[in-house]
Amino acid sequence: MTGPDDDSRSMRERMLAGDLYLADDPDLVEAYLRAQDLTTAYNATTARERDRRHELLGELLGAVGEDTGIRPPLHVDYGSQVTIGARSFVNFGLVALDVAPIVIGDDVQIGPNVQLLTPLHPLEAGPRRDKWESARPIEIGDNVWLGGGVIVCPGVTIGPNTVVGAGSVVTRDLPAGVLAVGNPARVVRELPA
Repeated sequence: MTGPDDDSRSMRERMLAGDLYLADDPDLVEAYLRAQDLTTAYNATTARERDRRHELLGELLGAVGEDTGIRPPLHVDYGSQVTIGARSFVNFGLVALDVAPIVIGDDVQIGPNVQLLTPLHPLEAGPRRDKWESARPIEIGDNVWLGGGVIVCPGVTIGPNTVVGAGSVVTRDLPAGVLAVGNPARVVRELPA
């Protein structure tokens, strides 16, 4: 990871590379404000405004697959780094902090109040006080089910066909086809195909 003082790249370039950056950079602030405008509009829609919801998600997110539904409220940092596949369902209250990419596969079920958290802050007091941060991507495979209140931490990959029990905190990668529960989430058994 490149340090905060020895890099000539823009803050956006640093952020996209997963290196330390400052979020109060004017370019990043504008991208954040755009995303907040779009999520505010999205969250104000009614269940009868399906076409408007789809239109707003198309503007906000990096990609949204066919027949995918996301129930408001939805909260993102930038939105543009979130991609979600086809036929997926996201229940109320998703928090997707997409400082790094968040890739959600096809046929994924996400329970209410799930948090997908890519940001990281330095452990050292000085850089943290100076507001430096970085991020690691999250990847959720096809046909995954995240129960209500699941928290997925930075840099985690969840393999296809895996189920994560409600309230679990996923701090490490999970393989395909397992049931994982707890804090931190641990594999308790393999699931039938």
